[in-house]
Amino acid sequence: MLIDINNKTIGNIKNRDLRAYAAIYLDIYDDYLQQVEKTGIQIASPYDGEEMNQRKTRLIAKGAISRNNNKSMVLNRISPACEACQKGIGSITFFISLLCRRKCYFCFNPNQENYEYYLRNKRDCIEELSNIHYRNIPVQHLALTGGEPLLHPQETLDFFKKAKELYPSVYTRLYTCGDGLNANLLKELNKVRLDEIRFSIKQEDSPDRTGKLLELLKQSQDYIPNVMVEMPVIPGSKKYMEELLVVLDNLRIYGINLLEFCFPFNNVLEYKKRGFKIKNPPFKVLYNYWYGGGLPVDGSEGECLDLLDFALKEKLKLGIHYCSLENKHTAQIFQQNCITNLPGHLFFSERDYFLKSAKVFGQDRKKVLKIFNSLGFKDYLLNDEYNYVEFAVEKIKYFKDLNLEIAISTGIMEEREDGRYYRELKVDLAYSGDFDLNSL
Repeated sequence: MLIDINNKTIGNIKNRDLRAYAAIYLDIYDDYLQQVEKTGIQIASPYDGEEMNQRKTRLIAKGAISRNNNKSMVLNRISPACEACQKGIGSITFFISLLCRRKCYFCFNPNQENYEYYLRNKRDCIEELSNIHYRNIPVQHLALTGGEPLLHPQETLDFFKKAKELYPSVYTRLYTCGDGLNANLLKELNKVRLDEIRFSIKQEDSPDRTGKLLELLKQSQDYIPNVMVEMPVIPGSKKYMEELLVVLDNLRIYGINLLEFCFPFNNVLEYKKRGFKIKNPPFKVLYNYWYGGGLPVDGSEGECLDLLDFALKEKLKLGIHYCSLENKHTAQIFQQNCITNLPGHLFFSERDYFLKSAKVFGQDRKKVLKIFNSLGFKDYLLNDEYNYVEFAVEKIKYFKDLNLEIAISTGIMEEREDGRYYRELKVDLAYSGDFDLNSL
């Protein structure tokens, strides 16, 4: 059993050196949240993670499928591209430009590198893909997003045509809000063998505009094998989303991705006006993630789970996938940590893809070293600054009878200019008497 060390639980730690060490990471997280609040957005009260896990357990009992260590949940079916996204191996997403006619207040494209440049300029996606193919890099899933890709219809068609020429079995998908899409373009997308199209439905659109988009979804099924919707679940929109799920189910589309709604570090006034607050804590593990979606908004995950429950009760047939923000981070974690020749004290977790080790502090480390010496085991690290011994988590079994307080370290490998380094990100609490390696 692992115990999350937070401001409520840290006082239960008896080992003073361990408690002082854990406090370092709590201070880092508290400082981070203070910096977020300085942008003008509020942080919500801490949410009950155990209650959320219980809700997911009840959904699983009703027929939902848990994926990626409960970071995503599925009913009926899921896009193969979403399955590949979990580890990100052989899956690449391109954009032609970041130009878009919409001005969604929650858009995180401004976080993209060289955003202003790609509002005015295009990437040569075909040349980039050709270079990838030339380097014999295997690709199973390719996507084109934006901005709005269909502002560049010919480039979009040329890209997917080239993709199938270079990688005949590749699964291709297109993200669009539907602007510029019509029957003729759908026919052309069919000719280049597009496998999946994902529409974004905007809740603030007029009923007339939404109706036209729904008609496009229906029409697209004549040309594209898998027609989907992908959209964030904005807190307070549950009734709207329930009605939409029924409509989409009646259209018999492939499915919908329900995304955890996020704050993209801009448009603070729009978020404050709507009363949104940041989920607290925003991440189980604080880190500089590649995905530029921002921070999760409090209440979105709960409504996503409500919608899964609604779909189960109504026996809807379309695929429904709840994709949390942390679900989008795991490909990065996997790719940074899934390496060969790890140091002997590090353990690669198949549950969350982070690296783990065990640390015992203060007077307790003498007990650990005594047992290690009796076993002839020397593959451990001593740290006198913080007074701990660090070792492989599988060795905790030797201290079962001692019931020691053990810090389970969570970290990640980083490539820097002068080599690869391990960076610790947080510690959790475990007791050697009931520790289960499968909990990692």
